[in-house]
Amino acid sequence: MDNTSYIEISKKAYKSNIKFLKKVVGDNVKISSVVKGNAYGHGYEQMIPLAEQNGINHFSVFSAYEAKQVFKYISDTSEIMIFGFINHEQLEWVIENEIEFYIYDLAGLENAGDTAKLLKKKAKIHIELETGFKRTGIEPEEFDSLILYLHENADNFVIKGICTHFAGAESIANYVRVKNQLILFKKYHKYFVKNNIIAEYLHTSSSSATLIYPEARFNMVRVGIAQYGFWPTPEVLLLRNNKYGDKESSLKRVISWKSEIMAIKKISKGEFVGYGNSFQAAKDMIVAIIPVGYNNGYSRSLSNRGHVLIHGRRADVLGVVTMNTITVNITDIKNAVNGEEVILIGSHNKNNITIASFSEMSSYLNYQILARLPMNIPRFVIE
Repeated sequence: MDNTSYIEISKKAYKSNIKFLKKVVGDNVKISSVVKGNAYGHGYEQMIPLAEQNGINHFSVFSAYEAKQVFKYISDTSEIMIFGFINHEQLEWVIENEIEFYIYDLAGLENAGDTAKLLKKKAKIHIELETGFKRTGIEPEEFDSLILYLHENADNFVIKGICTHFAGAESIANYVRVKNQLILFKKYHKYFVKNNIIAEYLHTSSSSATLIYPEARFNMVRVGIAQYGFWPTPEVLLLRNNKYGDKESSLKRVISWKSEIMAIKKISKGEFVGYGNSFQAAKDMIVAIIPVGYNNGYSRSLSNRGHVLIHGRRADVLGVVTMNTITVNITDIKNAVNGEEVILIGSHNKNNITIASFSEMSSYLNYQILARLPMNIPRFVIE
């Protein structure tokens, strides 16, 4: 192992997730695979071909930089959509390579129109509408100006989509807000249709809305965390369980993260472990040093709180998580030796270190843990 840890990506789990999601949305709804943040930490190089093998041919990213990463791995039949940042210098590359992108203000629309005219190539755009999220999106008072510009410059554009983004569909506390956004979106869309602005796709739903708001699926959904085998929140799982009988296992985790023991030491009663004096041994102990720390994505907030699996048994993290190492208690794990496999996230002998439990221990969401896994950790696709 060249690196101090590695990640395994399960083909079987991903195939199961896509099958489940296709059943949820039905045959007439396109799934756009959200692969921002290095495919939520799973790896562009690994996930793009795997998604295509499972019938996915549309990928969503946040920025032109991410689009360039995905572009390296997609086939000629797949499409990329940027729903976030593109600077002026990147716009030519985006349009030249037929990358789809959001228009969320009039300046961006005019810039896209001028660039498309210069390149003699149509810009493939998705018009993002402001419905109450208050981040990006065309405001209602700008609709007429936008519509006029699109008609006057029709030769420069392909209108791929009209869309919006919900403000927290993963929480029932936001139910009224999301419903109000949906009402506005439908109203605004009708206005665009009335003014002869017709889009190929309507899309509003992330993983959460895809799973619990059937009326918000339209003919495309943007699925991120769910495709990787994670329920967006326990609330989403509970709602699906109550209505459809779905279980936690309906989505299967695609990722496992592993390392190995680099050293084993004996600790005498009363001795402190690691930096400072946050952990003092209450008895004689045996500990293992693992070459993974906060520099590798293992949060420092897991100091004295985290767990790993060795021989299928839990080993507690002792003391402070350092930049490059953690120390774990193997006193009751017999026959552990240097080079032994250590599971940081994953399963063995029916014991499990989940991202959810990892997140709770470190006060982070699934999304944050996954997105913080460094890109230089080797990733391998397994059956």
